[in-house]
Amino acid sequence: MNVIWRNYICCLRLGKVPHRCHSGSHPVAPLGSRILTDPAKVFEHNMWDHMQWSKEEEEAARKKVEENSAVQVIPEEQDKYESEASKYWDVFYKIHKNKFFKNRNWLLREFPEILPVDLKTKENAGELSWDHVKTNAANCCSKMIEEKDRFKKSSGLSDGQSKAGSDFSNLDSKKLGKGPLKTELFPGSRATFRILEVGCGAGNSVFPILNTLQNTPESFLYCCDFASGAVELVKSHSSYRATQCSAFVHDVCNDGLPYPFPDGILDVILLVFVLSSIHPGRMQGVVNRLSKLLKPGGMLLFRDYGRYDNTQLRFKKGHCLSENFYVRGDGTRAYFFTKGEVHRLFCKAGLDEKQNLVDRRLQVNRKKQVKMYRVWVQGKFQKPLHPTQNNSKLVFSLLSHD
Repeated sequence: MNVIWRNYICCLRLGKVPHRCHSGSHPVAPLGSRILTDPAKVFEHNMWDHMQWSKEEEEAARKKVEENSAVQVIPEEQDKYESEASKYWDVFYKIHKNKFFKNRNWLLREFPEILPVDLKTKENAGELSWDHVKTNAANCCSKMIEEKDRFKKSSGLSDGQSKAGSDFSNLDSKKLGKGPLKTELFPGSRATFRILEVGCGAGNSVFPILNTLQNTPESFLYCCDFASGAVELVKSHSSYRATQCSAFVHDVCNDGLPYPFPDGILDVILLVFVLSSIHPGRMQGVVNRLSKLLKPGGMLLFRDYGRYDNTQLRFKKGHCLSENFYVRGDGTRAYFFTKGEVHRLFCKAGLDEKQNLVDRRLQVNRKKQVKMYRVWVQGKFQKPLHPTQNNSKLVFSLLSHD
């Protein structure tokens, strides 16, 4: 079954079957084919796809948001939610552990880019060779040794190399000081396909991906979260394999914190329902930093809450932090994006938009006969093969995009 599924995914990536990788107003088959044509049958299924809102429905949603954002949280409380954000998520995972969210088995259908394809069929999408990785790693280690031992005042490295060097601050300088370059300088250094999931939580994306990658030892998955309790849940899971996965605590808002690998080596970054929990004023910096981790041709895959999602409409007065940014009762936060905001965030970071869509669905509770409109924004953004190729169209793109 695993082989069949992987072959299907490869076909998706090569464009041989319809999939949801196209830019446009809504996704295409195979998902998203359940269309509500007869309102009388609305409670026959739990979810309906491609819901078109009437002007009246959108205006009602806008008024609801206007009402629940009329009273904002006082500045002192807002500062607390920002400075203690990791604590609130730690408490969340201590209470719920891995029982709150379901495994995201839909990821590979929405984002077939997560899986590697055979090297012979891959396009030369800026793929780094092992020699290039070794060169980056050698520069990084050289800088680390210099700082740790304080034998030199300057190594002559460029700013970019110096920054990457901090990624190896946890390595033993005695092991790296002399002799030929070691092949295991960082976790996953021998992999040919590398993925990073940002905000891994309890592993609801990690383990569906790992299960699929178990027969592809050339692949490696990094995953991080700034809640240490969440990372411990991942590491203690029976399906966790340190040979193919590295889970670590990391605050993506802190530019000074090193990653356990050099810049420019990732094929895929997964950013799913994570950016919305970050203060809007810090989002651009986060995206800019993640962009540097991608190799040329690498993909950043995004999915998060959209404007007027039912979650936003359900907030009560007094939970609004700023425009479209709210705090839940447990202290965790959520922002609600528009398609245009998503476009600007990632294009300003130098990435090319490959997909950017609003996914509107109708979710129903058949037992309670309740209807809930769900709105998500999904995007795929690629790092250009050549850093300069994106500059000529960036300004026009930012000005013209809604």
